[in-house]
This record gives sequence, C-alpha cells and structure tokens, in this order.
Amino acid sequence: MEALGVFGTTLGCSACFVVCGLVFAAHRLGLIYQLFHKVETQSPRHGGESVAEVLRAHGVKYIFTLVGGHISPILVACEKVGIRVVDTRHEATTVFAADAVARLSGTVGIAVVTAGPGLTNTVTAVKNAQMAESPLLLMGGAAATLLQGRGALQDIDQMSLFKPLCKFCASIRTIREIVPTVRKALAIAQSGTPGPVFIEFPIDTLYPYHLVSRELGVKSTPKGLMGKIVSWYLTNHMKNLFAGAWETRDVSPLPVDIPYATDDQVQRCIEMVSRAKKPVILLGSQATLPPTPVDDIRKALEDLGIPCFLGGMSRGLLGKNSPIHIRQNRRDALKEADLVLLAGTVCDFRLSYGRVLNRRSKIIAVNRDKTQLLKNSDMFWKPTLAIQGDTGSFLVQLSKGLKGHRCPDEWPQNLKAGDVTKETANRAKADEKTDRHLNPLKVLHCVDELMAEDSFIVADGGDFVGSAAYIMRPRGPLRWLDPGAFGTLGVGGGFALGAKLCRPDSEVWIVYGDGSLGYSVAEFDTFTRHKTPVIALVGNDACWSQISRDQVPILGSNVACGLAFTDYHIVTDGYGGKGYLIGREDEDKLSDIIRQAQKETREGKATLLNVLIGKSNFREGSISV
Repeated sequence: MEALGVFGTTLGCSACFVVCGLVFAAHRLGLIYQLFHKVETQSPRHGGESVAEVLRAHGVKYIFTLVGGHISPILVACEKVGIRVVDTRHEATTVFAADAVARLSGTVGIAVVTAGPGLTNTVTAVKNAQMAESPLLLMGGAAATLLQGRGALQDIDQMSLFKPLCKFCASIRTIREIVPTVRKALAIAQSGTPGPVFIEFPIDTLYPYHLVSRELGVKSTPKGLMGKIVSWYLTNHMKNLFAGAWETRDVSPLPVDIPYATDDQVQRCIEMVSRAKKPVILLGSQATLPPTPVDDIRKALEDLGIPCFLGGMSRGLLGKNSPIHIRQNRRDALKEADLVLLAGTVCDFRLSYGRVLNRRSKIIAVNRDKTQLLKNSDMFWKPTLAIQGDTGSFLVQLSKGLKGHRCPDEWPQNLKAGDVTKETANRAKADEKTDRHLNPLKVLHCVDELMAEDSFIVADGGDFVGSAAYIMRPRGPLRWLDPGAFGTLGVGGGFALGAKLCRPDSEVWIVYGDGSLGYSVAEFDTFTRHKTPVIALVGNDACWSQISRDQVPILGSNVACGLAFTDYHIVTDGYGGKGYLIGREDEDKLSDIIRQAQKETREGKATLLNVLIGKSNFREGSISV
C-alpha cells in the first residue's frame, strides 16, 4: 500500500508538470490570448498605422527616413495622418536631423530606416545622440519573425548593436505590442538623462494579414503528418501575430520621469553662493532641456549676475552681448574663482578631467546623470555638493532663493575686460594677410556681422569651425548646434535640415570645414527637394588642418591630410542649389556676395559659399564645452 501511495504521488506530480508545461506552451504560442481576442483576417489595416497613431498623439510633426521596403507601411501611414515624411540621402542624416528636432522642439526626434545596412549606417549618429543626451526614437525594419537567424535578406542581430547605445531596445513580436511599446519608448527617451531608444519592426508586423499570409506560404490542404503540423504551426503563428491587433488602445503620452534637486540641496547652494565673492557658472547642454523654458533660465542667470561660460547647446542662452557672458580666458577665471557651479557641465577632456578647477574653490555640480555628475571626481577634483537633478529648474530655484542678491559687479566686469582685450587681439589677427587666399578669421568676422538676428548656427568641422566658435556669436537660446562630446564630423546636413524645419523663417547657417563637408554635401539635394533652404559656409583650405597642424611638426609628414581645392560650389549647383566661389580677388566684394547668398536663400535656394582660405595663426581649444 505504501508503494502504491508513492506511485500515486509521483504520478500526480508528473501530471501537474505536464499540465503546467502545456499551459506554458499554449501561452508561448498565443493560444490562450487567441481565445479572448479576435483575428480579423479580412482587415486591410497594417502595423504602420498603429505606429502613426502613437506618433500623432505625441505631437510628432516630422519623421526622417531613407526609404526601404521593410518600413514602407510606417512612412505611408505617417503621411496619411499628417506627419511630414522627410527623406534624406544617407541614414546617418536621418538621425542627425531627428537629433536637431529633439534639441529645438523639446520633443522626441524620430528616424525610420530599413533593416541591416540601413540601421548599421546610423550607428555613429545614434552614439552621438547618446553622448549629447538627445531624446530620439530610431525605428528599424527587420526580417520576418520566423526568418530571423535563418539567412533572410539584410538579417543581422540588430538588437546587440543598439543595446549599448540606447536607453531602451525592443523587438516587436506581435502587432498588439506596437502601441504600448512605442509609448513606452517615447517616455523613456525623455526621462532621467534623455537619450536614444530603438524599436525593431520585423516586416511581418507591419504589413496587412493577406500579404503576410501569402508570403508565409500557408497551404490550405497540406499533405502528410509533418505537412499538417507545419501548416498548423504557421497558421497559428499568423493568428497570434494579428490577434487583437486592431482593438482600441490608449495612445496618449506616458508620464516622463525627471529628477529634481531637493529643497535642502537648493538651500545649501543658496547659502554657499550668497557667501561667494568670485563665483562662476559653467553651463552645458543639459541646461536647455525641458521642462524649464530657456527664457526662464536666461532670466534666472541675469538676476543672479554671476559670470557664465556657455558650452554646447547653452551657447547663445544669454544672447549676443550679455555683460555676464564670458567667452575668453576660462582657465584663468577658474583659477581665481572661489565658487564654481557646474550646471550640466562634465569634467571630461573639455575641462582637462577636472584639473582646471581650483582645489580651494567650492564646487557645486548639478547633472541628471550620476556617472557624468561625478566623472573623474575620484582623481582630479571633488564636489563640495553633488546634485543629481535637472539643471534648468535648479537654476530657477536658486535665483528665486537669492532674490535681491547679486554677484559683486567688479568680478564680472574684470572678466569682461579680459574678453575685450583678447577679442581685440583676435580681431587684429583677422586683418593680417595670409600667404595666399583669404584670412579665415576675416571671413568669419564678416559673416558674423551680416548674419540675421534670428540665425541658427550649425557647427560641423575642426580647424575652421574651432575658430568660428570664438568669433561667431549665437543670437539667442537654442541657436547653436554642434555635435557635443563625441566630436562627430558629418552632422551639418542633418542638423541644418532639422533646424530649418523647426524654424522655417530663420536663417540657418552651416559652418563647414572642407573635410567635414564631404560627409553630407549630398544633402543639398534634400534641401532642394524638401524646400529647406540653408546657407553653408565652407572654409576650403584643401587640408585636414586640425590634424596636419600637429602631424607635420611632430612626425614630419602631411600624409593623408591633404585635400584639393575642390569646386564644391559646382556640386551645389548640380543638386539644385546655388554655389559661390570666393577667393582673394573677391575680398573687397565679400560682404556683397554674402548678402546675395542670403537673398537667394530667402527666395528658396540652398546656397553654399566655397571660400578659399589660407592658414592663420589663430588656434583655440575644443568647441564642445
């Protein structure tokens, strides 16, 4: 009897395991879900419509793409709901343009590219967005769910590529997952430290039922046991793919999670700043992030009266000629300061890893990202107070808490005097004659004087653009775009495209080196087709000069640094724009040619100024502060 009892218990356990296994298998195959949710086999709808519904509900106005069959349903559906589809000549440009839209609009930028090489072409741009902390959604096509890993066209492990680059990655497995996954991705992109997110769409999750069924090759009268098993599996896969696909779902935005400084932390900072005699604020791109309007941040800084050094997207935050905006001699100012506020600025190579900070100074660091907040604090610097929180809202709270208190006027006035001295010396260098062609500094000063007050400046280059960063003055908040900490070349075409779409009535200038122009010159075709006229200023010295400056004296060779004085203006003409060649013989007409280019742009033509420049003795540091 005892043996029978043991046998019965064993049999019961085995049955339980079998039942659990069957339930799990039924769940994995979608059989349980299919019992309660309808499969509409006659519906002409497709997964691209679900994507478009969510994007429209989130206020998306533009998506950037380079077309491919994997993603066509998304593009067509977006067009139907009124979202403008902007196609470019390289996939990297789609991401750069989405990045610019995110920075200027305060929403998530959207890029949609095809599978395989379409996605691999975006990797550099996605990494740039990650390091620049830009919220964007990259959507990519993929091989059909049943064909992944089986050698289908353009089938690679895309998820492994993007997981290190993105805050969130997902691969859609059924159509019912599209709406909640896209909503979640858009919220994550904007939460905490903003950044890129990625969603992979297998082709069978985007096309209508009848097309997917036909491609899947389900036979109506299979032969043999194995044929029937295969037919049942494929039919069930189709049903699970489309089960509940068109049920009504919430497409509204999810809450965005943003970290804020606590009241105690703000109060401690108020006390520290109120006692400081020589405070300095270093602002980084994070200061311009939503939800605090940039005009509120500008007013807060002006009320504080503390001298500010602006870097990245914060350039222009204080306007063109602010008495508290200091542009020169930063290293000297930091040595003298008794308090330094790192407002979204990171102690990486741009601040010599923190070595430029005076160890006797009180240091307040504010950053949404804990890693960036404390970078290199174990080696070269120590924060007196480190706050993981939003920079913009912190500055507004700080200003309110210090109402009536201002930094002693003598301190910013002394720093501003140093600005004037150095800029006067730099201006004198602009009047020097170069061995041949035009002095690049003179060209930049001339453009800065003639730029419209509503202009945007896109920086894409090395030597010439580094000089531009010290000469050209952004006219207001969010009017300067550079790649950021990654130092990526090739952002120009995409950034300018996104900026012109966001601000169609403003002048958008791209400042190119002749080397960096090669990455995106084909986008003049995009500017022409999509009626987004911009102005490109190319410093053409036929050289990768930023590299050559060191390579030649150190290693004694200019190998791989030399370029040609290429006719980029003719290339522009070929793409439907208007190009100008400017050499030394045009020096007296420089202003007139620039004004003519501005007029052409106002009339709808993208223009390019191919300026032949010589070597100047002006040299400054990184532009991405």
